[in-house]
Amino acid sequence: MTVSVLRSGRAMAAWALLGFAAYAVLPWYFLQQHSLLAALAGVWGEDTTASGLVQAARHGRPWLWVGLAGLLLASSGLLLPAGRGQGRLLVGGASLGLIGLLASGFAIGAPGWSFESLEALFGPLEHGQFGMGWGGFVVLASLVALLGSGIARLGYFRSDVFVASSVVGCVALLALFVVYPVLRSLVTGLYDDMGEFSPAALWQRLGTERIWGLGCVGGAIRCGVAWNTLYLALLTAAGTTFMGTLMALWAERGGTRLARPLNALAMLPIITPPFVVGLGLILLFGRAGLYNQFMEWAFGVPPSRWFYGVFGVWLAQMFAFTPIAFMIMRGVVQGVSPSLEEAAQTLRANRVRTFLTVTLPLLKPGLANAFLVGFIESMADFGNPIILGGQYAVLSTEIFFAIVGASLDPGMAAALALILTVFALAVFFLQRALLGKTSFTTVTGKGDAGMAMPLPRSVRWMCLGVAGPWLLFTVTVYLFAFAGGFVRTWGRDYTLTLDHFRGAFDLQWGEHGLVWAGTAWNSLFTTASLAAMAAPVCAFLGLLIAWLLARTEFRGKSAFEFAALLTFAIPGTVLGVSYIMAFNVPPVELTGTGLIIVLCFVFRNLPVGVRAGTAAFKQLDRSLDEASLMLRASTLTTLRRVVLPLLKPALTAALIYSFVRSMTTVSAVIFLVSAKYELSTTYIIGRVGNGDYGVALAYCTVLIVFMSLITALVQRLVGERKLGRRARAA
Repeated sequence: MTVSVLRSGRAMAAWALLGFAAYAVLPWYFLQQHSLLAALAGVWGEDTTASGLVQAARHGRPWLWVGLAGLLLASSGLLLPAGRGQGRLLVGGASLGLIGLLASGFAIGAPGWSFESLEALFGPLEHGQFGMGWGGFVVLASLVALLGSGIARLGYFRSDVFVASSVVGCVALLALFVVYPVLRSLVTGLYDDMGEFSPAALWQRLGTERIWGLGCVGGAIRCGVAWNTLYLALLTAAGTTFMGTLMALWAERGGTRLARPLNALAMLPIITPPFVVGLGLILLFGRAGLYNQFMEWAFGVPPSRWFYGVFGVWLAQMFAFTPIAFMIMRGVVQGVSPSLEEAAQTLRANRVRTFLTVTLPLLKPGLANAFLVGFIESMADFGNPIILGGQYAVLSTEIFFAIVGASLDPGMAAALALILTVFALAVFFLQRALLGKTSFTTVTGKGDAGMAMPLPRSVRWMCLGVAGPWLLFTVTVYLFAFAGGFVRTWGRDYTLTLDHFRGAFDLQWGEHGLVWAGTAWNSLFTTASLAAMAAPVCAFLGLLIAWLLARTEFRGKSAFEFAALLTFAIPGTVLGVSYIMAFNVPPVELTGTGLIIVLCFVFRNLPVGVRAGTAAFKQLDRSLDEASLMLRASTLTTLRRVVLPLLKPALTAALIYSFVRSMTTVSAVIFLVSAKYELSTTYIIGRVGNGDYGVALAYCTVLIVFMSLITALVQRLVGERKLGRRARAA
């Protein structure tokens, strides 16, 4: 028996034992008023805190026996030798347990049957059930792991238990926390205003002039909101990809000592709450902004609202999403092999020709991924259009007003979200068609100590002439935005003061020690703790999915990849409402808890980790993995010791992005926060609503400093990827 079979057998036995232990000693149901420790004390007692075993035996919930029977059947397969017989028992037992628990979870709620037809068929139930707790979650995880192991034993996924279990586990997570809530929200579009199922209602909502219309009003072309959204998304995706690529080339190949400051400046927009950019642009270009005042003083041009519209929204989105493209492209530029460029120059190609025929084609995976992420981010953004859009309406703002406006039409919101999903799906498959099966491998197991080719003079001057002014413009916008936190009243009294910081972040020394007296401390601590929990999970899951997409072949792979990107294809507002609709009732009851916010953070930010990892994996030769496996290393060991060190840029991007976006997100969690879990962005919005702009901008300044320190710490802990290449002499 091989070492890998022994290892996988021990892992399966551990999962089975974990499932039995969860059935016996963990509370099966989740109640918000009980902590885990308090619930553990009552696992053998009352029905609210009892374990699954006690619930089935003593509290009238016999449907829970199905999960235990599935565990027993799957565990019996472990007594057989590794092979198809063992695989059949594992798959059969795990499927029985999963189907039984999930079916009963959706069919039975707190008052009893969830559907009238079931009550009419089987009669009323004496006991209902609440949402699943720790016991139910651990048992389901054990059954999913055993199902993946059984699939591997049947010969799929090259009989690799880790790969099969990873695929099945990721599919289960995406199905539960992405596909299920989104579909539950989108299906609302198929119901009419009376709550009756009516597919015609979807066409009535979508086939309107406001959505698809094209016309000319007052000499100007007016398009429907769908065409507006598509046009803006294409502009933003092209602009962010171009600017991010220039900054990445300048940082990695510019031969300048400004690489670190350049990285810091490029990352500045991503560590800022989204409305700060809009506020800074308004202070510069708004009706009462400095630009309009100067034009009126110098040339007599009366102030106007020229900035509000497609140009203002596009400029704000360029600020917000260019750093994402920069992070993706920086890792791809680092991975381009110098040996290929040296080979071209050896054949007498000059730098320009080498750049155009060798370097640039090898950047295609990063360019395609950066364009896709920029396109989807632009479509899903509603903060910038709602502040700067003026009369330029897009789908995200229409969805927002359909949900929170006076009309309160969730069916219209679902129909509009369906259009966004179709747009994202079209760009996703277009990207796959353009890249095809072309190989972009540049990092192999062979020695590669060459020196990266400096940028051609023309490309370098383009970077300096385009990216340089853009970064200076970025600094200018933020200087104006943050100045409001240090003056008494912007626009009236410019006296310098720190009162806004004292009110929000005051520290006092009392008789019992240090007192966090400022009004903003609670929201800052809550947001930081939830973001810190979400970031490593998001980065790990994103890179794992990217590895599965790059290194495994299985049916439904395209659907699996799109499910991982689906949360970027819809506005954050729709995702938040989807989570409320899906997780407000059994079997998963999470509304009002911090866990639902963490899950929203994880799966909202997951696509960036997936796309960054996908671009990086396209540069890594499969021979690296194969060499490690031939030396009898397990798949997990190969990932940890060979692959992961080569993915440090992608890991850094995923960690930083998920943490920072969790700290600054608004739309996705605006409906999920509660009095117990107030977040930084909701606190700032509250101050802005009260007209207290000074405190709001002071809080934004503190957030930026805090997230800058966290970003530097993550980069220091993860480190740089070591490719054994020489540095060019200054």
